[in-house]
Amino acid sequence: MLTSGSNVRELSGGVAATTNNRMELQAAIEALAALKQPCKVAFHTDSSYLRDGITKWLHGWKRNGWRTQAKQSVKNEDLWRLLVAAASAHQVNWHWVKGHAGDAGNERCDALATAAIVAVKASHSKQQLAESLREFNAKQKAAANVDLLTLG
Repeated sequence: MLTSGSNVRELSGGVAATTNNRMELQAAIEALAALKQPCKVAFHTDSSYLRDGITKWLHGWKRNGWRTQAKQSVKNEDLWRLLVAAASAHQVNWHWVKGHAGDAGNERCDALATAAIVAVKASHSKQQLAESLREFNAKQKAAANVDLLTLG
């Protein structure tokens, strides 16, 4: 949900198989990409993963060649890179808010996300959802195997 004064624009979406963290990153990317010109942005999220990643961990990941302190590949590196690019045009202050605690903006975003999940489920058969999940899990496993080969 984007707000500027009394103007409000709501964005939402979903995919058949993913993780919550990937969707948190994708939502931030889409929100920042929707801005038509460079802006000062107060970005509110209930995702510690998103807020800590962008404010605390990113510098180290980049310095270490997109590796964690444990020398593992950064999970969701593709989306982190897109987020860095999307945020680079703006002055973004990242704020964490407690989820499901009465923050009106956060509650509205949660409702939009829930509706998007319902829409994805309604537009896919159980077989399509299962196949999407199999494909997603296979990609995750392949990425983990590449990481193990790199370390070995």
